[in-house]
Amino acid sequence: MLRIITILLFFINLVNFSYAQSVDPNPNSTHEKWEYVLEDTGDFLQIALPVAAGLTTIIKKDWQGSKQFAFSYATGFVISHALKKIVKKERPEDRNLYDAFPSGHTTSAFSGASFIQRRYGWKYGKWAYVLATIVGISRMEGPDGWHDIWDVLGGAAIGIGSTYIFTKPYEKNKINVGFYSGNKQYLLTFKYEF
Repeated sequence: MLRIITILLFFINLVNFSYAQSVDPNPNSTHEKWEYVLEDTGDFLQIALPVAAGLTTIIKKDWQGSKQFAFSYATGFVISHALKKIVKKERPEDRNLYDAFPSGHTTSAFSGASFIQRRYGWKYGKWAYVLATIVGISRMEGPDGWHDIWDVLGGAAIGIGSTYIFTKPYEKNKINVGFYSGNKQYLLTFKYEF
């Protein structure tokens, strides 16, 4: 519970910092400051989620997980950027940019979130998915919106799909062996968890 509170406090501080730092580049625009904060938050989280996933594997010394994350993230990245070149969908707001589908930010965020959930369970995964959803919203609701709902859903599907191809749930040792000695007695225990 303390970890969740710490994460939420960090996120609140991040939003406050982003709000203080966000500046409207065009003072005559119709956009509100919160839109810039949302976009900045999405930019941060699209990197923070995969970094958190990778660091978790290192902290847990889960080298198999590190390898699975590398394969799943790289696959999502390659598919996402290849589809941008193949589909050539125009970005909203008539920007004359033809790389809208799928959202790369969303692919990155959902790749990290789905890895955390798939490898380590819903206890942490649900919060990672909430943060990844914020990234998707930021891509649609930030100033002028960089993507529409289909771009974001496509990015999320690629991020989640690539994770589920390569990632297996983390299993701790199911067998624990213990030994006790004292008063000329010896005790050897085996514990198997189902």
